[in-house]
Amino acid sequence: MGKRRNNRGRSRDDRASFIVNMFREFPDNRFSLKHLAAASGGADRDGRNMTFAIVRQLVEDGFVEEVARSKYRLSRAAMPRYEGVVVSITPGTLYVHVDELESDVFVARRNGGGALDGDRVVVAVARRSRDGELEGTISSVVERSMKPYVGTAQLTSNSVFVTPDTRRIGTDIYLERKMCRGVEDGDKVVVRIVDWPDGERLPHGVLVERLGPAGDNDTEMHAILAEFDLPYHFEKEVEAAANAIDGEITKEEIARRRDMRDRVTFTIDPADAKDFDDALSLHRCDDGLWEVGVHIADVTHYVTPGSVVEEEALQRATSVYLVDRTIPMLPERLCNELCSLRPHEDKLCFSAIFKLNDNAEIVEEWFGRTVIHSDRRFTYEEAQAIIEGAEGDYAEQVHTLDALARRLREDRFKHGAIAFARDEVRFTLDDKGRPIGVYTKVQKEANQLIEEFMLLANRSVAEYCAYRMSNGRRVPRPMVFRVHDEPSEDKLSRFRDFALRFGHYFRASKGRAIAKEMNKLLGSIAGRAEANAITTLAVRSMAKAVYTTDNIGHYGLAFPYYTHFTSPIRRYPDMMVHRLLAGYLAGEKRADKKLLEQLAVHSTEREIIASEAERASIKYKMAEFMKDRIGEEYDGVVSGLTDWGVYVELDDTHVEGMAFLRDIDDNDFYRFDEARYEVVGRLSGVRLTLGSRVRVRVKSVDMNRRTLDFKLLINREKR
Repeated sequence: MGKRRNNRGRSRDDRASFIVNMFREFPDNRFSLKHLAAASGGADRDGRNMTFAIVRQLVEDGFVEEVARSKYRLSRAAMPRYEGVVVSITPGTLYVHVDELESDVFVARRNGGGALDGDRVVVAVARRSRDGELEGTISSVVERSMKPYVGTAQLTSNSVFVTPDTRRIGTDIYLERKMCRGVEDGDKVVVRIVDWPDGERLPHGVLVERLGPAGDNDTEMHAILAEFDLPYHFEKEVEAAANAIDGEITKEEIARRRDMRDRVTFTIDPADAKDFDDALSLHRCDDGLWEVGVHIADVTHYVTPGSVVEEEALQRATSVYLVDRTIPMLPERLCNELCSLRPHEDKLCFSAIFKLNDNAEIVEEWFGRTVIHSDRRFTYEEAQAIIEGAEGDYAEQVHTLDALARRLREDRFKHGAIAFARDEVRFTLDDKGRPIGVYTKVQKEANQLIEEFMLLANRSVAEYCAYRMSNGRRVPRPMVFRVHDEPSEDKLSRFRDFALRFGHYFRASKGRAIAKEMNKLLGSIAGRAEANAITTLAVRSMAKAVYTTDNIGHYGLAFPYYTHFTSPIRRYPDMMVHRLLAGYLAGEKRADKKLLEQLAVHSTEREIIASEAERASIKYKMAEFMKDRIGEEYDGVVSGLTDWGVYVELDDTHVEGMAFLRDIDDNDFYRFDEARYEVVGRLSGVRLTLGSRVRVRVKSVDMNRRTLDFKLLINREKR
């Protein structure tokens, strides 16, 4: 006997399947029986009876629930549930990252259940949207994030309301006034959310710290650090432990090391540097070879595993460089005293010493602990002056090292390294930290001299540690590498299309040919108007460098082995590499790869956070620099595009702001063409893409959000 069919030919099973899919497709909708019957095959008497029977069974099965008289919706319990972490980009968007799902789950704000960025939640996944995106409803908050929020306090008689600087939360935070002693109206504060009670309009928080009056330079820099949960001072016990470290260099310690104090040695650093963690020595050997020593502060001699200072360094993992200050990884006793290779002082180092011929080819290499004595502290400007012909101390050594560095650099690019040259924005600050000028940092030969010898040491140490020889075979050893993958084909394709719009052909698609073609292109556009835009997109098309124990080489540098060995004062991975190198030199065969990988991942994460904080400080100073320039007009280039506007980078200062499409008042309608990556005027045909020359007027500045709004001035005469 066949399946039962209704008057429109749809079987009961077909109708049931259709109804089930309706509930799944629209999990938030409330359906009447009449609606379900009509949509699934007919609302005559038989159809309604059949529909009622199907829905009644679904209710009994727990798949559907009755929410009002004869109104039904998908049961919340019927949705698959997962535990994940909320990622909020703007107040209107919530996503939940679930490890076992292939993509994040979108949650409409109305279905957010009071969850906020960073909260661990249970999400019920209801359906896929038309574009395949998972959608769901947050059913409960498992654990509130301890993420700090920085905002501005507004006081009433009994309450404090904090407006967060970030756009991610989209709501003020309520605090009890009696728990906020010392907080004044307009202060910047750090708070944490502890609860969002049912029926309450605002989440409840607690005060973590009062930073000070908004607008004060120290307050704002501390606010940035607090926003990214970065420390801005050391706890007393860490300072005490660092101050208690014995800095005496004994005869016994010197006897255990290679004594390099008779070699001409000097440092080259920025003029405002306080910690000098690398030095170079040069000596002409009897056989005509050059002995070049790359000497790195022996931080791990002073910082021992398990110590209070070690644990703090591990937690921080990196120094943080804001516009006006450095937040060091190590206390001042170490970074500015014991481990700083100051001139005219004996210092303990871990060194990579090379014998090179006149072509900078390595004839011999040695790694080990040393003691050095720096003869001179050069600034980059002083060394550059000597390179350009000025007289000065150790001019012969500087010229020789510069010549060797040039050959190393030539060889590196010959083997496929990529020569990215992007402008770095710097600020001239007054005595209160306010920006009074903006300029770009220029990399000259003195910078490149240091860079090449640091790269030489890093790649040589990486290769030495990567394997040991056993019976003529290479046996891999656990090692922390700095790796950089090849660019993805998709990103490279977008970059190729973009370059073509400026008349530049990029033909390579894989392998080292990409690097060769990239260098050719970047060299050909130097000095042109589109140079910065193309270079920026070229950088974005590349993979991000990370720390890992799984070596894939460093694509951008064209090194099969690469690590970070040369900055242990400011990077924890360098400390790890020092310890690994010391162990392997002492004959150890293995290390705990699993632990190393965990530390490598942690270090990468901390590096990313530090970079975000550094960018935030630059954006703040850009906004501060422009706040007294509202109404002024500037020329610039389009540096980014979105559905709602274009980012514009101003000439000379490289200050960047957003020009909203809705603010263009020329009676045209502008839309973003994502496929062609351009903004197009429907009536005028005006086209804006990355690198387009534009003129803007400064419209407004938001210091809390560290943003600039520009008004785009369309030149009608050029239409």
